[in-house]
Amino acid sequence: MQKNTDLGLLVLRISIGGLMLFHGVAKMIHGISFLTESMGAFGYTVYIGEVIAPLAILLGWRTRIASVFLAITCIVAMAIAHADTLFAISEHGGYANELLMLFLLGSISLFFTGAGKYALSTKNNWD
Repeated sequence: MQKNTDLGLLVLRISIGGLMLFHGVAKMIHGISFLTESMGAFGYTVYIGEVIAPLAILLGWRTRIASVFLAITCIVAMAIAHADTLFAISEHGGYANELLMLFLLGSISLFFTGAGKYALSTKNNWD
């Protein structure tokens, strides 16, 4: 069987970018006041990590730099919002923060691989 790494990278980009985008859109719908109350002006950076970066990843535009922003967003979310379950096991036996960890590790993978050839931009070092 022949490998198709670029198709695999497209599936990874759709998975990571598409699913994280739901989190960002939900925050846009409900408003950012709950974030700015706890984080001040840094609450607005959540939109970069949960809306702009996932869109760039989905499109394959500057995927590596967008992946850095997404990874930082995941790390901050784990440190601030999920610190109490950082080393916890869920009631179903899995890691309590497995969704955030999947987003983090997926974005780190995209940082190292880039977007692949099925992307909006493929000529820049940050693609």
